[in-house]
Amino acid sequence: MSELRDKLLYKPKHGLDRVSEAEQAEMEAYSKAYMSFLDNGKTERDCVDTAIALAEAKGFAPYVPGMDLAPGKKVYVNNRGKGIMLAVIGKQPLSEGAHIGAAHTDAPRLDLKPNPLYEDTELAYFKTHHYGGIRKYQWVTVPLELHGVVVKADGETVKITIGDKPEDPQFIINDLLPHLGREQSKKPLGEAIPSESLNILIGTAPLKDDDGSDRVKLAVLAYLHDIYGITEEDFISAELEAVPAAKARELGFDRSLIGAYGHDDRVCAYAELHALLELDVPEKTAVCIFADKEEIGSEGVSGMMSEAFDYFMESMCRTQGVDLRTCYSKSFCLSADVTAAYDPNFPEVYEKRNSAYVNYGVGLCKYTGSGGKGGASDASAEVVGYVRNLLNANGVIWQMAELGKTDAGGGGTVAKFMAQRNIDTLDAGVPVLSMHAPYETVAKLDCYMTYRCMKAIFEDAR
Repeated sequence: MSELRDKLLYKPKHGLDRVSEAEQAEMEAYSKAYMSFLDNGKTERDCVDTAIALAEAKGFAPYVPGMDLAPGKKVYVNNRGKGIMLAVIGKQPLSEGAHIGAAHTDAPRLDLKPNPLYEDTELAYFKTHHYGGIRKYQWVTVPLELHGVVVKADGETVKITIGDKPEDPQFIINDLLPHLGREQSKKPLGEAIPSESLNILIGTAPLKDDDGSDRVKLAVLAYLHDIYGITEEDFISAELEAVPAAKARELGFDRSLIGAYGHDDRVCAYAELHALLELDVPEKTAVCIFADKEEIGSEGVSGMMSEAFDYFMESMCRTQGVDLRTCYSKSFCLSADVTAAYDPNFPEVYEKRNSAYVNYGVGLCKYTGSGGKGGASDASAEVVGYVRNLLNANGVIWQMAELGKTDAGGGGTVAKFMAQRNIDTLDAGVPVLSMHAPYETVAKLDCYMTYRCMKAIFEDAR
């Protein structure tokens, strides 16, 4: 009877009970490299810069339309500094399709408004506009860094990074003290901290030897002008992001977890990048995408709805005399995005039989969306079967996952935009605790297995 149980019943096992000592050592090395990537990639621009440095060290070169694309050629396209597409040309022509990994590297954050700087009661602040789905109460009293670029009146672009070095100042958003917070505490979580109160405290010292108004604001501007040569008007043509200042750290007595800002979705982006950089000459062309703007709908020229990806693929296809639509119709894409990990502190929003669990491997999501699968691409049984069998054949630990109970909410990925291109697509990624919080948590094993998943797909000949 026990043999019949083993044959017929589906019983996932804890991943750490299934890995060898050699795999455990590889997992630890991979985790350290990933943590370094996180610390260097606090924004989508930083992720692109880091990816280019890693790729060029492995022999990748900027793609030029019409260039020779012999098997094994390694190329990349920098999409306006906010997204990147990399490819390793395969032995088979693009008429046989490509294997694609699509992740995003934007993350929830606080963007500065176009006219952000003001003074009130001799305190200087930046006004912000939150980006993506955040729980606003989580962002007060959290140390913040400032990253981004400012395009000055003369056209010069100045890169700004403040707060990531030990000697740098950091920034903060104030909260109301509990002694005076009686009425605030009565409000729902979503209303206790209004968006317009997410103002970052940036200075208190007034400019000396000045008798005018806004002396603290003027002192801040004097500092920025001295260091970066910018004026208040230059904020209008700036992209400055406030992000949590914490570094990636191992969590737990057993160090089995990684805590950091931006796991969603840099944990999957790094997995596909690391897998791509290890390729020599794959059977099919392997493509890695770092997309932008996923957290706000994948819009814009650097988002997955942009034709930037199509231009890149069509240009490569043209070099081989291949029709783009033919390539897409025979391609496969893993939409590499995170899923929600079951949290026993909030069991009311999870459906236990169909949730992803920490340390049970990469989570495969047949569909995302909300309610009645609204906004989902809903992969076919054949696509799920292909990935399931491929991962089993390569010893990759995996699990099936849904994003909580049907009526509890929902979410989306770039999968539907790849499916619109007639590319078979399945969502897969790392289960995350505290998703979209300033500090998220993932398991090392799940990170490592997501990389192994991407590696298996890139190396597959089908």
